[in-house]
Amino acid sequence: MKKIFIKREQTIPFTKEGYQKVLDEKIKLLSERPEAVEHLRKSREMGDLSENGYYKASRQRLSFLDSRIRRIERLVRLGRIVVSTGNNQVEIGNVVTITDSTKEYTYTVVGGYESDPLNKTISNFSPIGRALIGKKKNDSVEVSAPSGIKRYTIVKIT
Repeated sequence: MKKIFIKREQTIPFTKEGYQKVLDEKIKLLSERPEAVEHLRKSREMGDLSENGYYKASRQRLSFLDSRIRRIERLVRLGRIVVSTGNNQVEIGNVVTITDSTKEYTYTVVGGYESDPLNKTISNFSPIGRALIGKKKNDSVEVSAPSGIKRYTIVKIT
């Protein structure tokens, strides 16, 4: 008897806010698509497509929108909102304050698709995020950085 394996796609963790941003972007892109299709239609009517820069730009814009919409639809399909269990361990969605004994840093731990270190959100897949996940207040973590091993202590989890 032959075994049949079904490939299961993994889920993508999001905070509630991050998932809502993805849904908002999908709505925005879908609203822009009809205009892009209309621009492409108008550019085709201008004649020779091989030397028509307007046609090439219109086609490129529509192609970009379509690929972005496909990517967002995949994120929506596989995305799962993660809610913190409140067990005093670092999880996706927690705001974590850490210190290296000289300075304090505060980050929100989020899923990989919504991280933005400039806005103090770090992915659970980043070196710091991986080290923090599952740890409790006052735990110490070591993070391998280009400048060497960094040691942090968790000050607060909210």
